[in-house]
Amino acid sequence: MTRHDTATGDPAPTAPESATVAELVPRRADSSRVEIFQMLGWRWDITAAKQITQGRVPEGRIVTEWWAGMLNLIVIDAEHAARVDLSRPLIVATVPTGGMLIIDGWHRLCKAVTIGVEELSAVVLTAEEERACRICGGEEPAEEDIEDLNEDDEKDVAGSA
Repeated sequence: MTRHDTATGDPAPTAPESATVAELVPRRADSSRVEIFQMLGWRWDITAAKQITQGRVPEGRIVTEWWAGMLNLIVIDAEHAARVDLSRPLIVATVPTGGMLIIDGWHRLCKAVTIGVEELSAVVLTAEEERACRICGGEEPAEEDIEDLNEDDEKDVAGSA
């Protein structure tokens, strides 16, 4: 279990290490806190994503029914979900492995599913913006590592002939 303190210093609810959570964690020298979203081995700085998308007109729509099954993978605070503003757009990242992932707005999605809202607006990060917000996960090997792997593969093929 992981324990994180809230901004007031009170202990926040604990979640299993393997859980996918959006949380506030210390990150800056000035002791301000940064909102983080983690899905498996990927982690994004949501504070940065919100700064990048601030004032941007939503260009996408999320069909809530299509994403509802993913809510089983996310730790949702039901009280918080009941209070969220559905007019705020979700933030969606285009991930390098292909496809899209909601990185901000899971509580809004939960509320929308609960009350029967069929679509939510979304701002989609470009690949460059997603990379600027990504803290870890999905790292691509350096070009020299790829060259080394290719050379090893050629040796293996030559050795098996």
